[in-house]
Amino acid sequence: MSTIITFLFLFFLFRWFYNSYKRFQRQYYTQGQFQGTAVNHQAVANSELGVFVALIAKVAKADGHVHELEAELISNMFKDISKAFGESHKEQVRGILKEIFNQEKDIVKNVDTLASKLQALTRGDKQKRIMMLSFLINLAYIDGELSHSEENLILKIAAFLEISHSEVESIMQRFAAAFGGNASQSSVSDAYKVLGASREDELSVIKKKYRALVKKYHPDIMKAKGASEEYIKDATIKVQEINTAYEMVKKEKA
Repeated sequence: MSTIITFLFLFFLFRWFYNSYKRFQRQYYTQGQFQGTAVNHQAVANSELGVFVALIAKVAKADGHVHELEAELISNMFKDISKAFGESHKEQVRGILKEIFNQEKDIVKNVDTLASKLQALTRGDKQKRIMMLSFLINLAYIDGELSHSEENLILKIAAFLEISHSEVESIMQRFAAAFGGNASQSSVSDAYKVLGASREDELSVIKKKYRALVKKYHPDIMKAKGASEEYIKDATIKVQEINTAYEMVKKEKA
């Protein structure tokens, strides 16, 4: 019976993730959208889709192996998005995307370059970048949990895509809710680090540290001290991060 329940859970989980991806694909990559674009390995690899697939490969392999459900979701994705290059080229493009994925999954040193390139290619469309990041988080969660290595990689990619920590946390919490509403252990551990606290600390002690950090980084205080607009912007993001971390810790301590 437990085997049947597990199978059904994984089936419906996959369906949920795949439907989420399909909404993204329908919104941004319509059939024939890139028809007329050169179809060769270099051209596809340097395209928006090629760079995105390279980052997908990094996330899929971040925990050391590509999960079976990840492979299935990615295979379906290649089948769908290859149609954006036109019906006559879809099989060729699908093969190239597979090549890009297989080449990039074992390379770890070019994440910064790829994420910066994707940011440049999608400049002016932050919503698309958020949808792309959501897919990466979707992919990381497909085995039921978010590993520390997956989370660190996603946070790094998000920074280059100019997506704030608080926005990333919001997306992660949405996916975490599918698994009982609990944040990943790595997220909670990072929350303690953000607050400069440990799990052994009493909530009253953590609360004092939280208040001190908010006072230190509050944008109104920074503005009163004559800080630059850029510094105030960074301070605002920092306070959002601190607030998110404190809420996570309070939830765990409850």
